[in-house]
Amino acid sequence: MTCRLICFMITVTSIMSSCNHNPVGKDYTDTPTSGVVSISVDESYSLLFDTQIYTFEALYPNAKIKVRYQPEQEALRDLLNDSSKVAVLNRKLTDKESANFKAANIFPVTTKIAEDAIALVVNNNNPDTSLTVNQIKNYLTGADTTWPHNNKQKINIVFDNPNSANYRYMKELINNASFGKNVFAVKSNPDVVSYVSTHENAIGIISVNWISDRDDTLSQSFLKKVKVVGLTDEMYPNELTVFKKPWQAYIANKSYPLCRSVYMINRQTRAGLGTGFVSFVAGEKGQRMMKLAGLVPATMQVRLIQITHKPLN
Repeated sequence: MTCRLICFMITVTSIMSSCNHNPVGKDYTDTPTSGVVSISVDESYSLLFDTQIYTFEALYPNAKIKVRYQPEQEALRDLLNDSSKVAVLNRKLTDKESANFKAANIFPVTTKIAEDAIALVVNNNNPDTSLTVNQIKNYLTGADTTWPHNNKQKINIVFDNPNSANYRYMKELINNASFGKNVFAVKSNPDVVSYVSTHENAIGIISVNWISDRDDTLSQSFLKKVKVVGLTDEMYPNELTVFKKPWQAYIANKSYPLCRSVYMINRQTRAGLGTGFVSFVAGEKGQRMMKLAGLVPATMQVRLIQITHKPLN
């Protein structure tokens, strides 16, 4: 074999090898169950996702989920600027946000993972634990600022954060009208519970998963510090009105008035770790954890049992 022929064969082999190589994939170091990925989670769901991430990493020790718990707007900003591959929010992307991704030739996948709710909490010494949605609207706008059982005591409403999903949700409840001067925000859901536990005139707005997990010691400690308010949509309730609290069954059948959905928005539209983690949360193990935490899983039915009382003969 001549030297020229050998050189030719080496050249052809080299070209074929380069053609079979995937230049795009060479920069990817993660798979659905290994590598490192950054995600941003609405601070409302930090308790829930601590458990999800811990379990996922225990099952897949070569995977590392770097999570940032932030107010909704900051989590969304991280997703838009590619600081995070996945965001956990309780709303879908707006048309404008979707258009921004589309302009960059990115098409995020939105996966519903649970049904959630807003919970209202009051001080343990407060007798007013049954309110109408209309009353709450009036308290938010400042149209009414006194308690039904104590019209001399002014109501203060406290949120977790002015950029949070809870804040946005209640703002939308009053058709984006201005909040009254009696409304303010602290820094987090635990701060709301702490404030309400020491102020008899306060109503706290929190995400229900902070108080819905019956096996979580932090959730149970919060439930000892405050009382959960029952709500009704009825404008003029009577003695037959049932005031529903944000427990799992009432969220499942939508009879609690302040329900909402929880989504994972994934901009990593390939088989990477972000996609793998979303699949895990939306799968059997992740959905079971949603159920145990008191939320309503998106893909697992919650069993509802109706009990009727019959008079004894």
